[in-house]
Amino acid sequence: MAVISDLSTASDASLAMAVARWQEEALAEIYRRHAGAVFGLAKRLIFDAVLAEEVTQEVFVRLWREPERFDPTRGSLRTFLLSVTHGRAIDILRSETSRRAREERTRSVAEASYDLEQEVFDLTTAERVRQAVAKLPGVERKAIELAYFGGHSYREVAAIENEPEGTIKSRIRSGLRRMGRDLDAAVKGTER
Repeated sequence: MAVISDLSTASDASLAMAVARWQEEALAEIYRRHAGAVFGLAKRLIFDAVLAEEVTQEVFVRLWREPERFDPTRGSLRTFLLSVTHGRAIDILRSETSRRAREERTRSVAEASYDLEQEVFDLTTAERVRQAVAKLPGVERKAIELAYFGGHSYREVAAIENEPEGTIKSRIRSGLRRMGRDLDAAVKGTER
């Protein structure tokens, strides 16, 4: 097996033949000559330095494992390496695009299921509140409906009901306590 003595002056074709004979120094020289161009193309295509470094490494590992794929009659070694780089970079772009699309679909499904769960919870809570309000004595229910559902202040509720403000506040406090007990009982009843 002939070993190339001066790698820096050897042709790319000679270096590729030396790689086919498992001469690591020949691969190192090819890397020294062409890694910059390979990395540059990969980075231009992928826009990510880390992924471009991975592509560069894969291109030279592939040359090491399959040196027979380079055919000097079809073009230069640089052209071959850049062609392999282009193909690998496109594969990674497609893979990354697919991965992102899968993640987005998964996130959308998770958000949709969360929204559905939240909506069911909100509807259940609203129904429980309606039931608790319906159980209140009429004067307490009316004061709470005007204040909380009608958006009126205590003073406005007192004027509407023609009652003292203190009486309205007492009715609302009393009604809210009753509702709290009813809601607690309803929640405890569903936990069984």
